[in-house]
Amino acid sequence: MTKDILNSNFFELFELPVSYDVDLKQIQQHYMALQKQVHPDKYANGSDQEKRLSMQQTSWINEAQATLKDAVLRASYLLKLRGIDINLDNETTMDAAFLMQQLEMRERLENIKKEPDPIAVLDTIAKEIKKSTDSIMENFASSYEDEQFDDAREWIRKLQFLQKAKKEVNALTADIEDELMSE
Repeated sequence: MTKDILNSNFFELFELPVSYDVDLKQIQQHYMALQKQVHPDKYANGSDQEKRLSMQQTSWINEAQATLKDAVLRASYLLKLRGIDINLDNETTMDAAFLMQQLEMRERLENIKKEPDPIAVLDTIAKEIKKSTDSIMENFASSYEDEQFDDAREWIRKLQFLQKAKKEVNALTADIEDELMSE
């Protein structure tokens, strides 16, 4: 078994440069290769120590993959590697204009079923969220590269809002589509 899996940071583990911009295909390819190396099924007849190590490595690989694939978690992890902890549960943006935009979007989502074509409106909102998300991700990457870590933290806070909004839009879209299918 490879010993240094547990001593690698997530970027090293997936043979990626330490950067916000990552190749998701490469992450998936390395994930599959790493899992083949250490999957617990491979050590079913091994010693208890080998089984335990396999479980630890599999868990570490799973956590690394989940972190690197998620925009917010990846950004937070990058700051963590720089010794900067960010508690996503307790931190929020104080940008009043951004918060107002979020409130307005939430109101639109709450009233979405009153729209003549809610799916079209949700599609428009999803595109707006994607555009904002892409912009914020670029701003985070730039702030991180320029070692403007307070700004980088702020971009993560905003990104977290947009990630939640995207999930809400996806859930509403699925609910409305299910309702339309059952009519």
